[in-house]
Amino acid sequence: MKKVQHIVRSVEKGSIAWEMEIESGDELCSINGQVITDVFDYHFLVNDEYLEVVIKKPNQEEWQLEIEKDTEADLGIIFENNFMDEYRSCSNRCIFCFIDQMPPGMRDTLYFKDDDSRLSFLQGNYVTMTNLSEEDLDRIIRYHLSPINISFHSTNPRLRCEMLHNRFAGDIFMKVKKLYDAGIEMNGQIVLCKGVNDQDELERSISDLTAYLPYLRSISVVPVGLTKYREGLYPMQEFNREDAKAVIQQVHQWQEHLYEKWGVHFVHCSDEWYILAGVDLPAEAMYDDYLQLENGVGMLRLLENEITEALKKLPGDQRNHKISIATGKLAYQFLKKYITIIQEKFPQIEVNVYPIENHFFGTQITVSGLITGKDLLEQLKGKDLGSCLLLPCNMLRVGESVFLDDVTVEQIGQTFHLPVRIVAESGADFLNAVLMEEDEQEHKRRQIYEQTDSSCCRTT
Repeated sequence: MKKVQHIVRSVEKGSIAWEMEIESGDELCSINGQVITDVFDYHFLVNDEYLEVVIKKPNQEEWQLEIEKDTEADLGIIFENNFMDEYRSCSNRCIFCFIDQMPPGMRDTLYFKDDDSRLSFLQGNYVTMTNLSEEDLDRIIRYHLSPINISFHSTNPRLRCEMLHNRFAGDIFMKVKKLYDAGIEMNGQIVLCKGVNDQDELERSISDLTAYLPYLRSISVVPVGLTKYREGLYPMQEFNREDAKAVIQQVHQWQEHLYEKWGVHFVHCSDEWYILAGVDLPAEAMYDDYLQLENGVGMLRLLENEITEALKKLPGDQRNHKISIATGKLAYQFLKKYITIIQEKFPQIEVNVYPIENHFFGTQITVSGLITGKDLLEQLKGKDLGSCLLLPCNMLRVGESVFLDDVTVEQIGQTFHLPVRIVAESGADFLNAVLMEEDEQEHKRRQIYEQTDSSCCRTT
């Protein structure tokens, strides 16, 4: 295997690396005499109080830096490659894989299927563990890297092999047991497919997974995401209102049982189930400190609570402006409710909330994180947008002002001749945006969550 160079992309101002004059373009060669294989090695080695760091400058001059610091203090280096190694592609062909349902003609990176345990550690992505080698497993345990997020889908080995189209997919539970025995914290998810791994199979999966408590801290149950591009793929069915009610009832029964024994609810329905069923969201206490927030579990409940708490700190006034918000159909009614709450203290504010139907991927996709610039341009045309358009940050590519279809935020603003404000994900951020307070934050789009076995995100 070729050696991957660990090139510094940037250094955080005021950090240890900044003080040591490490700069963009430098190469990290070793720490305490050890060559760095990937991000696992790096995060483990930089935890020491004393470091000998070898840096190679672009002119090939090598610097040996002696660093004394607090235990676990970060150096503040951002690398060109976050993994510090090659990306690992997925070896499965899951029947519900969102990547297989993508339209043609998009940029190549959107068709890359990852299933990398390092993404689980770094970004909270969910991995199937079919690509996890014994060496990877040993390093996770040796470095005690956690939590590791696992896509279970089913604990029935035969069914799991069928769902992932991988004859080795049923063999992961010895690995899970090894993590459990080592005290590695885990979270799990089940992408539920109608007529496949629901009902009795879901009952079996939840029952089996309780054996890994308390180190397996939580399980989320999310409905499969189906686009209109499924020709030649497994014939998947949509869940309906009655299906959603049944799933909620099944999960809630387990929550009651497990809370009595463990003091946690353990298994959780994502927000979509409650919306589809027309059932109120659970109280905050049911979410066990939002362990599955990035998988769409409790996101709307938390947002409402954060808005309410932030409002308590404000006296209210008569400021007067008109703005607009575009969101996915999933969150539409909730955002309208939140606006009403805000208007109780700020009655002169007018906000038009527009639900965007997903024509690009198909109308069954209702989360805002998969809305494209083209759909925004088409569906907001002729609408009263007021003096500013608010958009959630999860519509954008990571670290960029670009939508999934490569339309830019600048293009949206130029088309409608008004400023576009990208809103961060907390309730306080949402409130500040509605009140037109100054915004100084950097916004990053997160991974999309409901689609692949290795994905995770807050996309409402």
